[in-house]
Amino acid sequence: MRYNEKKKSAKQSFAQRRKVTNMAVLSGIEPAEVFRYFEEICRIPHGSGNTKQISDYCVKFAKEHGLIYIQDSSNNVIIFKDGTAGYEHSEPVMLQGHLDMVCEKTPDCMIDFEKDGLSLRVENGVISAVGTTLGGDDGIAVAIALAILGADDIPHPPLEAVLTVDEEIGMLGAADIDCSPLKSRVMLNLDSEDEGVLLVSCAGGVSADCRMPVNRTEIKGREITLKLSGLTGGHSGVEINKGRANANQLLGRVLNELGKSVSYELISAAGGLKENAIPRESAASLVVSADDVEAVKTFAAEYNEIFKTEYRGSDPGLSLTVSVGGEGSFGAVDSDSKKRMICALVNMPGGIVRMSLDIQGLVQTSLNMGILDTTDDEMVMRFAVRSSVGTEKYELVSRLTNLIEFLGGTVELTGDYPAWEYKPDSKLRDLMIEVFEEQYGKKPTVEAIHAGVECGLFAGKLPGLDCVSIGPDMKDIHTPNEHMNIASVERTWKYVLEILKRLI
Repeated sequence: MRYNEKKKSAKQSFAQRRKVTNMAVLSGIEPAEVFRYFEEICRIPHGSGNTKQISDYCVKFAKEHGLIYIQDSSNNVIIFKDGTAGYEHSEPVMLQGHLDMVCEKTPDCMIDFEKDGLSLRVENGVISAVGTTLGGDDGIAVAIALAILGADDIPHPPLEAVLTVDEEIGMLGAADIDCSPLKSRVMLNLDSEDEGVLLVSCAGGVSADCRMPVNRTEIKGREITLKLSGLTGGHSGVEINKGRANANQLLGRVLNELGKSVSYELISAAGGLKENAIPRESAASLVVSADDVEAVKTFAAEYNEIFKTEYRGSDPGLSLTVSVGGEGSFGAVDSDSKKRMICALVNMPGGIVRMSLDIQGLVQTSLNMGILDTTDDEMVMRFAVRSSVGTEKYELVSRLTNLIEFLGGTVELTGDYPAWEYKPDSKLRDLMIEVFEEQYGKKPTVEAIHAGVECGLFAGKLPGLDCVSIGPDMKDIHTPNEHMNIASVERTWKYVLEILKRLI
């Protein structure tokens, strides 16, 4: 089959898959309204930074139901609904989640996240998406909120549904939103992924963009690409304690070790898509002499086995491969730039920096090099830095800054958000524990989390805010293996309704 025929066939196959998106894959699944809204959300492109359509969808919903709403210039949406009979004068309650999703896909998936919705599937009691992240984080929160707002038979206090944007890239929407119209001081955040766990505290964080200038020179030789793929990846907060390999960090190790036995020049190094997702792939393009091609292959085979041994428990699919290109003249970075790039990749801290001494098993401080990129004139490393101790967060940023500035680069910080501190006297937490014990016949787990949630930003803006974060069971979020348990969604839905019923 010719290339154009293959391309045409791939497009046709993709078009056929896209038809699935327009079908009601989730019809007949309870709670019906929740999954109806969730499926509609999945049909709308809503990756971080691309939230106008999903924001407008929420506005259209509010208009159709005669509800007062606010849509700000960032695309955050607040929808208000009066309390039902008997709850008219109750204290208002905030339902909170975020509109954006992490857009990750498998190498063979042809979906354009900027334009296409997702193709859903249901298997063995779970919902997933074909070749992509599902966006259950946090589309299910939006779906639950809309199902409650759209119902006329659910008892509840006055509601303020706060749906933010760009949570996944630094909680930018929550940082930007004007909270002055909000009257509620009780908040139910629906952005957690473990049923039966009540989150009551979280780490603060900041995104750090580390940029280092590079100079280029023309080099003749044969192009070779070294690629790390098949890593497990995952959420850089939730899974940072599971020992999973970071493809960008491993690539730095590969480049450093290769230079000890093979002379090469570096064209580019790139990997990862989101700073808060542990990167699953990373690759470097090199220039070598024709005589060194076999040496590179031998090295790659050796380190492929080394990595498979070191990460056999966390990343069993890890693979280091070599692709050999043609001969020619290439714009490689010069010797000094290459040394500085490798120095940065090898010496940048990564993963867990410190565990909590107060809460057993809780990561206190960490960072993740989620994105590595090389342009014509600079190398960029984007980190998600997290800590439940503010001074440690900024000390870690200082370490990054000192190294990058020493190597001639700069660091820019964005999306800085505070930690969410534990509230000793939480009436909401006490009620939620009571309702959980009645519904499930056991006590819930009450814990802090290393991942960031928006509760910290809202607690800072709304003095005295009492909030708890919950959600249904979702696994492998921020990866194409993301899946959500249907029965867990139904139980969580009933749990939320009972909580609202008792907040009178």
